[in-house]
Amino acid sequence: MAIATPEVYAEMIDRAKAGKFAYPAVNITSSQTITAAIQGFAEAESDGIIQVSVGGAEYASGSTIKDRVTGSLALAAYATEVAKKYDVTIALHTDHCAKQNLDSWVRPLLAIEAEQVKNGGLPTFQSHMWDGSSVPLDENLIIAEELLELSVAARTILEIEVGVVGGEEDGHTAEINDKLYTTVEDGLATVKALGAGEKGRYLTALTFGNVHGVYKPGAVKLRPSILADIQKAVGDAIGKENPFDLVFHGGSGSTLEEITEAVDNGVIKMNIDTDTQYAFTRPVVDHMFRNYDGVLKIDGEVGNKKAYDPRAWGKLAEAGMAQRIVEASQQLRSAGQKIR
Repeated sequence: MAIATPEVYAEMIDRAKAGKFAYPAVNITSSQTITAAIQGFAEAESDGIIQVSVGGAEYASGSTIKDRVTGSLALAAYATEVAKKYDVTIALHTDHCAKQNLDSWVRPLLAIEAEQVKNGGLPTFQSHMWDGSSVPLDENLIIAEELLELSVAARTILEIEVGVVGGEEDGHTAEINDKLYTTVEDGLATVKALGAGEKGRYLTALTFGNVHGVYKPGAVKLRPSILADIQKAVGDAIGKENPFDLVFHGGSGSTLEEITEAVDNGVIKMNIDTDTQYAFTRPVVDHMFRNYDGVLKIDGEVGNKKAYDPRAWGKLAEAGMAQRIVEASQQLRSAGQKIR
């Protein structure tokens, strides 16, 4: 298998919605995290989504360069080659593009992809996210309309956010308050502006108390039932059952019960980042502590090359992150659901 084509990506979404499962969407920042993510999907026999944030894209271009388009294309190129060797299908996605980053990130990528399509090729990415949570809903949807039109030309799918996800993500911070809960009125306004697929397919992150990062039990109140309420109200209004393809943001640290209810209510994609970051880093820390005198040249000694070789701890990091993705796939019921 390999990177999904636009048709296969649409099939992935349709299969998830019909089968009531969701794909883990894993943030990546390097070749190692890409390998770890794809390895995890393969071990779970789950297709999946790997995604890059603006900070991840800048980091991938070189910490002294910080070119988010270059970094995005570089990560996509690596994933495209490596994915060919694994028996799962992977979709590529850009995550959380705020208004101030549109002209330097997603719009240029969409222009590149529109040119690729015009020349008879496939777009590099399968979807891009417009994060309009920091602007009024009217402005959010006006920009979304423009980006949806560009997405159609690029044969990509647009992801939008209607509501606010709390916490911090790549420098953008939102308070934890009532704005974390999308309303039925918000859902109706979205369909009025963007349609129900006839103007182009889009994914919708409706918020139900979501917060980026991980918090102790009780600090965050998720209400996945909001998703069912909005799906029904909007569906009744336009005569279409479960009209939204939903995205669960801030999935790290969520309980199995919360995840299950969200998927039952139409979620087909759940973002996990904080948990996979920890799962990648934890084995490295363990290796360094256990091999302290090997990774450092102490008291005039020479250390142990086998201990400080980046491949030694890198394999452990990849395995740790892959295992967390297997767990997520099982919780989201995508395990064993790969396209045959």
